[in-house]
Formats: sequence, structure tokens, C-alpha cells
Amino acid sequence: MGYDFTDADLDFMHSEVGMEALDAADGLEFGTRTAVRDISSIRERFPAHAGALIETVTVRRKARVKLLDSDRWWVTDEAVQQATPTLVARRRAARLAGRRVHDVTCSIGSELSVLIGTAELAVGSDLDPIRLRMAAHNVPDATVLRADALTPTTRDTVVVADPGRRAGGRRRHDPAALQPPLPDLLDAYRGRDLAVKCAPGLDFDSVDWAGEVEVVSLDGGVREACLWSEGLSENGVRRRAAVLRSDGGVFEITDSESDDIPVRPPGSYIVDPDGAVVRAGLVRHYGARFGLWQLDPRIAYLTGDTVPAGVRGFRILEQAKFSEKVLRQQLNRMDCGSVEILVRGVDVDPALLRPKLKLRGSVALSVVIARVDRSAVAFVCAPGAVGQPV
Repeated sequence: MGYDFTDADLDFMHSEVGMEALDAADGLEFGTRTAVRDISSIRERFPAHAGALIETVTVRRKARVKLLDSDRWWVTDEAVQQATPTLVARRRAARLAGRRVHDVTCSIGSELSVLIGTAELAVGSDLDPIRLRMAAHNVPDATVLRADALTPTTRDTVVVADPGRRAGGRRRHDPAALQPPLPDLLDAYRGRDLAVKCAPGLDFDSVDWAGEVEVVSLDGGVREACLWSEGLSENGVRRRAAVLRSDGGVFEITDSESDDIPVRPPGSYIVDPDGAVVRAGLVRHYGARFGLWQLDPRIAYLTGDTVPAGVRGFRILEQAKFSEKVLRQQLNRMDCGSVEILVRGVDVDPALLRPKLKLRGSVALSVVIARVDRSAVAFVCAPGAVGQPV
């Protein structure tokens, strides 16, 4: 659940003594072998605020990869868990560059810290007074105020919102159960330019939304979906996938492109599109751009004789109708000792299947099991490899 900060904790951390205490705590390891000793040391030296010091230092360390330049931030564990990764926030900020922006659920300021560098004006608000004080500390150049996200408090601004998706450590998936509820948020700002961060697993078709849905991944992991109002999206675009990499690489595709691809027997490779492409419903558009085709119209795997640059592909060695016995025989004949198993459209649990294969060889292989023409087919492949520029 994490530590519940108080105003007294923040007053202390803002003082010269408190900053020295944070530096002292930051000098401790808090590792598996030293945690008990280090925690005892902080409790002995700073008994009134030990919990705040320990939480701040340990959560900062966990946040470093996700939230860049946050080494001196005030943070809570729950706020960091929901916070937008800096590289994803930069993408949203780039789309809003030069605009006046109001983050109505600013929490500890992870979005504000990026918006302040690109927006004409960046305002943050939140109902939680502790998180609001943290945001003011973390992003001192931003304007912050206490306000209910469902009560418009600025004019002529783009509204950015990130409804809370956790309660008691558990994720909420019902749009009406978010905080604030997504339907209420959309009603409160109807007619305004609005960008709402949502979980990528949200059922977008169940939301009354006429604008764009953008699904964003970072380094292969799907991070979020963002609802962009019509005034913030390109004309005619309803779905977009953005594939980001930490090295600065960006790939985009939208439903404005052609999705005209055939369904044909497999080529030399099976291609597994990035999760953002799949979640955005743009697999066919992706295939059309790269000259790929479908194995089955209902399955997200694509196939072709080449693999797009930077994308993982599996070179097909053998294929057969799936059965545990046949697959075990194939893999043993190929001297397989370890196997990666990918499944789509078939009720197979890789964790349960793997030990049943009784592999004893020395070769690493990949197995892709997919539904093709209503039957389960197993493709034995060379280990997945990333396509290179042609």
C-alpha cells in the first residue's frame, strides 16, 4: 500500500535538516542483506519522519528508469505506478507543443514536468493536497491548484487527464469505476480539446468517443491508450499505433492507410506485430504497408518472405497440425533443448505445454501455435530475430 505522507513530512523534507536527512537515507543501500539495518538506522536518527524518508528514497530508485530526471522528486509508490513514463509523456507533449495545457489529474507532476518544456502554458490540478504539494516541488515552474477534475477551472486550454485506475493495489478495468469516472470526465469537457490517458486494455468500442484512439508502446511493452478529441487528431484518423524505443526510434501507423491484404499460405516468416499495432486494430494496415499477408483473417500474426526492419520475425522450419505428440517428436528430432512458445487463437498454455515436450537436446527453437482455417497449426521456427534494414 505504501506510506501515507503528511503535511508535516513534506514540511520536514523541505527544510534544510530534512534535505540532509534525505541525502543520508539515499546513501544507504536498502538491499536484501542490509534492509533491516538501514531501516533501523533511519528510524533511530529520524523517528518522526522515518517512513517518509524510506519511502521517498526507495521509490525514487525504482522510478529512475520510468521517470527520467526524478532523482530529487517527492514521490509515492502508488503515484509512480500510475505515472506516465517520461518517454511516452514526451510524445503527448510534442503533440500539444505550443498549446495552453491543463493537466486536471496532475498527481505528483510526471506529465507536467514534460509539458512545461513544450506548452505555452502548463497548469496542473488535483484533489489530493499531498500530491499537489509534491507536484509543486517536482515542477516548480508550473502553476498548480487544488480542483476537482470534473469541474472546469481554466478556459481556452487543452485538458489532459489520467483517471486513477488503482484501488487497494488492484487495477480497475470498468471505465465507470475509474477516478474520476471516464463517462463523467468526457461529459464535463464535451466540446473542449481533450486528451485522456487510459489503460490499453480498455474496450474502446464501449466508450462514446468520436475522436482518435492512440495506443502507445515503449520498447515492446504496451504502455497506454490515449483518447484524443477530434480537434486534436488528424482529419479522418480514428485509430493510431505509436511504437516508441528508448533510443529515440518512433514508428506510427493509422487507420487512414490501406488495409487491403490477402489471406494466403505462410511465406518464409511469421511476423508478430508490436502490441500497440495489435491493440489498435491495425494489423491489416501494418501488413499492407510492409507487403505481408494474413495466415487467418481472425489472427494477428502476419506472414511474408521478409521481416520489416526492427521487427521480430520467426523463420519457419516446419509446420504441422498441432498435437503435443507430433510437436514433441518434431522438436526431439531437431535436437531442441529449449523452446519459446507463442500462442494466438488456440487454447494452449505455454507454461503447461513446455514440460510435456520433454526436451533434452541442445538447440534453441521457437514454436508459434495459431489457429489457421479453424485448425490449430504449430510452426516450428528458428529463434525469433529482429529484421534488418534492406
